[in-house]
Amino acid sequence: MPKKNELKVLFLQTFPLWGCGSGTYTRSLATEISKTEDIKTAIVCPEAREKISGLKIYPLDTPFTSVFMGHPEWPVSRFYKDLTPKEISELYRSFLASTIKAVEDFQPNIIHVQHVSILLWVANFIKLLYGINFVVTTHGTGVNVSIQNKTYIPLSREALRNAKKIIAVSHESKHLLIDTFGDEFTKKTKVIPGGIHLENFPEEKSIKTINAKYKLNGKKIVLFSGRLTEEKGLNYLIEAAKNIKGDIYIIGDGPKRKNLEDQISKMKLTNVHLLGFMGSDKKNELKEFYYRSDVVILPTVVEEALGLSIVEGMAAKKPIIATRKGGIPILVKDGFNGLLIKAKNSKQIADACNKLIEDDQLRKKMGENARKSIEKNFTWHNISLKIKNVYKETFNHLPASEKNKI
Repeated sequence: MPKKNELKVLFLQTFPLWGCGSGTYTRSLATEISKTEDIKTAIVCPEAREKISGLKIYPLDTPFTSVFMGHPEWPVSRFYKDLTPKEISELYRSFLASTIKAVEDFQPNIIHVQHVSILLWVANFIKLLYGINFVVTTHGTGVNVSIQNKTYIPLSREALRNAKKIIAVSHESKHLLIDTFGDEFTKKTKVIPGGIHLENFPEEKSIKTINAKYKLNGKKIVLFSGRLTEEKGLNYLIEAAKNIKGDIYIIGDGPKRKNLEDQISKMKLTNVHLLGFMGSDKKNELKEFYYRSDVVILPTVVEEALGLSIVEGMAAKKPIIATRKGGIPILVKDGFNGLLIKAKNSKQIADACNKLIEDDQLRKKMGENARKSIEKNFTWHNISLKIKNVYKETFNHLPASEKNKI
């Protein structure tokens, strides 16, 4: 049983801890919180190919892999929006069995579930059965699935009503959730964005490895890192490439890779390079690319959460070019640490890239401002303090009868 006043937080994550923003969010937050003496953490997730110091990992068994938008480590998967009632039931049964095993062993007094989706229903069941309160982080993509497939809405709405707190990673994610499930969730939803372990991003870093491997000396580089999905707007970046005075490096994989390759070939572009997904075995190369780049870009065309690539690029002192979508304007301030552009506008992409590529002084100043923005508000240390307050408030507000069940 947990010690008196000790919190034990069990994270539920639908996807692997590497290769997507919510996986990184879960891994990073749990790691940071585990540094606190009075809080212990564990994670239920599909896999953990690396041990994480201070964290216990429980396997999330799944009869088949399913994704919201695509995942580089699960290239062959079903989309949640296309699942039949029978398939949804199969996932629920499997997720519930895995979670109960973890609950029985870890004996948490709070569950923190990621995404408004099937694992949220599991957390709701666990609360009703074991009396363990839960909070949920909405990353936006799970809610989008409910919009595409209304089958998910009733059970998700019921679970949200029983959640003690809802954490949204951006104001847009909060608005999306409320628009989809109702105004009743406004008061219990708090906006807390994700962050970064700043110790992993020193102010300066050697870039010799990728300079030699990819022959980058003397090049001006525009970098994109993320999933290759329609939502990311990469076709507009490639359309702009013919007018960009530099080389574009695209790191990542996903369902639109073949389309992008065909577009590059059709346009006969020589300054666009698709490097594929860089997992944990190439994480140093990926980090070097952030430091080596001149500009980091995210031309997303949908209202998504603040992209991890933006946070990492800014930590490496790079100005950001991004669309005014989703949670991006929380961090990217036009003319201060980057440039904001309209979505689906190749001309603005090219103009913004060239403006920064051709002005070394402006680029350096914006990059320094980008780093300061991260240091001030977006480190996992600072963000974990806010989320720990949510946990403690949740635990302290438990009725005595529920505390006795823990």
